[in-house]
Amino acid sequence: MNKLSDAELINELTARLKAYSKTLKEMQDLNNELKVVNKKLEESEALKSHFISNITNEIVNPFASIIGLSKNILSAKKEDWKKVISMVSLIHSEAFNLDFQFKNIFVAAKLEAGEISPHVIKVDINSLIEGVIESFRIEAKKKKVGFNFDFSVTPGVEKIYYFNTDAEKLQLITSNLISNAVKFSSPGQVIEVRVSMNEDKLVIRVKDHGTGISQENQKIIFDRFRRLDSGINSLNGGHGLGLSVNKALLDMLDGTINIESKPGEGAEFIVSIPEHFLETEGVSHEGSETFFEDEEMF
Repeated sequence: MNKLSDAELINELTARLKAYSKTLKEMQDLNNELKVVNKKLEESEALKSHFISNITNEIVNPFASIIGLSKNILSAKKEDWKKVISMVSLIHSEAFNLDFQFKNIFVAAKLEAGEISPHVIKVDINSLIEGVIESFRIEAKKKKVGFNFDFSVTPGVEKIYYFNTDAEKLQLITSNLISNAVKFSSPGQVIEVRVSMNEDKLVIRVKDHGTGISQENQKIIFDRFRRLDSGINSLNGGHGLGLSVNKALLDMLDGTINIESKPGEGAEFIVSIPEHFLETEGVSHEGSETFFEDEEMF
């Protein structure tokens, strides 16, 4: 067995020390990465807990109001009819908002579970958008807010405004935009809803003249687990669920959503959706109903 010379021994020790130092550096880097991941997981859990808490409030509070108001109506006397009408109006408002929140919650749950996919049919866009606006008419009236609806089509497109897309998803996307516009509009303002359509693309613009959205909030507004700062905290009940649902649904439809806004100058959301191949023979007029063109199918 040959003995190593002092020089060779020093070189060997130096090489091993370098290898050890490299391994130690890699372990330190890995440890730092694990710390970052752990912190993000902790933040994620905290955000999800906050999200669940907000969702619970959005369900429990309206139910409590509805039960309380219903109890008061049952005990009301005949001469208190005006008070009863007022309470019925409040019940309608709470039930409407609760139903709207449930739609977003159920869609969000299906998205998380991967149990939702496009269902493309021929949609009467004009009727669908008008139906959504009409459904928010009472809520808008309470805030003394009006609507200005404009629909334009490229010459040559069918006059009845048919467009191949997912009617139910488009209805919820539009509802979320109009709901936010109503919430952030001040009394006396008008919400502008502009829709344009050509042979291969549908564009929907919903503009309010309310508080506006800061540049920082615009970066996180579509994240369902992030809480935004003041001026936008009450969006969709304070948790931004509606806009995160919109983003996910539009991704599914190969569409996009953009914001044009400055604090104090209102906000405009622009949705763009490409036309999809027709998969069924159904025709939808208001998003929740489907008719078949071929009567022999019955």
